[in-house]
Amino acid sequence: MSPDSVRLLNGSSLCSGRLEVKSNQSWSSVCEADFDQQDAEVVCRELRCGPPSVLQGALYGEVEAPVWSKEFQCGGHESALLDCRSSGSARNSCSPGKAVGLTCSEPDYFRLVGGASRCTGTLEFKHLGEWRPVYGFFWTLKEAAVSCEQLDCGSAVYIEMVDSSRTTGWLISSDCVLSRSPLRDCATSHYTDQILKLTCSDSVRLLNGSSLCSGRLEVKSNQSWSSVCEADFDQQDAEVVCRELGCGPPSVLQGALYEEVEASVWSKEFQCGGHESALLDCRSSGSARNSCSPGKAVGLTCSDNDVRLVGGPSRCAGTLELKHLAGWRPLCGSHDSWTLKEAAVFCEHLDCGSAVSIEKRRSSRTSAWLITPECVLSTSPLRGCATTDSSYQILKLTCSDFLVQPVISVSSMNGVSKAQQQELRVSRGSNFTISCSIQPQYPGGFFQLTFTSSNTAYNYTQPAVNHSAYFLFPAAKLAHQGNYSCVYHVYAIAHNFSSESRLLSVTVSGKLKQRLSDVYSFES
Repeated sequence: MSPDSVRLLNGSSLCSGRLEVKSNQSWSSVCEADFDQQDAEVVCRELRCGPPSVLQGALYGEVEAPVWSKEFQCGGHESALLDCRSSGSARNSCSPGKAVGLTCSEPDYFRLVGGASRCTGTLEFKHLGEWRPVYGFFWTLKEAAVSCEQLDCGSAVYIEMVDSSRTTGWLISSDCVLSRSPLRDCATSHYTDQILKLTCSDSVRLLNGSSLCSGRLEVKSNQSWSSVCEADFDQQDAEVVCRELGCGPPSVLQGALYEEVEASVWSKEFQCGGHESALLDCRSSGSARNSCSPGKAVGLTCSDNDVRLVGGPSRCAGTLELKHLAGWRPLCGSHDSWTLKEAAVFCEHLDCGSAVSIEKRRSSRTSAWLITPECVLSTSPLRGCATTDSSYQILKLTCSDFLVQPVISVSSMNGVSKAQQQELRVSRGSNFTISCSIQPQYPGGFFQLTFTSSNTAYNYTQPAVNHSAYFLFPAAKLAHQGNYSCVYHVYAIAHNFSSESRLLSVTVSGKLKQRLSDVYSFES
């Protein structure tokens, strides 16, 4: 998309020439004295060119247009020249040879080929006049986001390194991309049998957020980006956007979170059902709005991707997997420096206590997520620093709460009244039995029946036989009145583990009840 407020005339390319600025439908030249290097950086960026290489008057012909009457005061970070601060200038003409002539370096050229649209496919880079696939070792969505931005393709949604026939590519480091250095300065020829495939969102993006899944929402139509007003957007619309961006469900939907609106405003009200795969697939109706009130542009935060442990004895032990784009993949175990510190982050996230063990297991070759320990410990959203890799190793974690919860139940031949909400009334003198059981995970172990009352506490122990134990009380006494729980203990994988059932409250009444034969169970 060409900018509509600056242009370079009479140069050898779109990135060189005499600078003119448009205001009130009129083009004006700029005098050298009102323009400096930081201003030039903004112009080159706005024109989607590389950094300025020559800033000098009289290079591109004499001034014919009127002269811009203000001095630009850019910081160098702005996205457009007219976004910069400016101050009044007494000039209404430039001396001969003093109109700004600017040469920007040629832009870094990316393209995506072989995909369903111009915003998806194999990433290629043009260098020394030659298009080649990019070999980006350990590129993540952060690096992909730079490519999507340069292609005017919204946000980065997915990146994958895939096997290919051996070919010559351009090796571009992650550091070079994230530093925004000219890529041609750090692209080197490299033989590779792996290439990068990218998917960009194309028509939606989140700006100025702390991660790839947060920011002010903008929507693209007819090659122009527009903000969206809160009144034209609801929770179901947010669900669609988060899904389209490959993020988790929306967690915050609020205006004024991510700076004021600079783009034009979307002129329709979205009416998504919440199931659509893209925001522009939703129905919409006309809106009379052409601006948002301050703080009323949609700001959206989507949650990070899910993680889980599978294939183990419980939800707190097993192979570590990460979900992205509706697919689960294991985390690659090829990184040598994963420790219990990294494992602890996942155990905490899963509400599974502390980390007990982490091990690498050899598996058949599979597509996995590769995430560095530094990313995990920084508590950055995992999606932003995950990349795909083919791996023979997967990670297995065991967290301290990996045992399932035991079940406590009670039975009696006489004197037990109906229990309600873990409360049980037993007649004095009647017999009752409390049983403890647990789903089979490991053999052996023992059960501890804990008893607490207002003035005393006892512990009874029995070995676990067939994953159960029974505690007989031949005659109920007032001393048996209180709270009971079952605690299962087992030694496994070189560690001691325990898990406690829910509480059972027992009340002993004064009269002996008629014989009953009931069993009451209390599970989590």
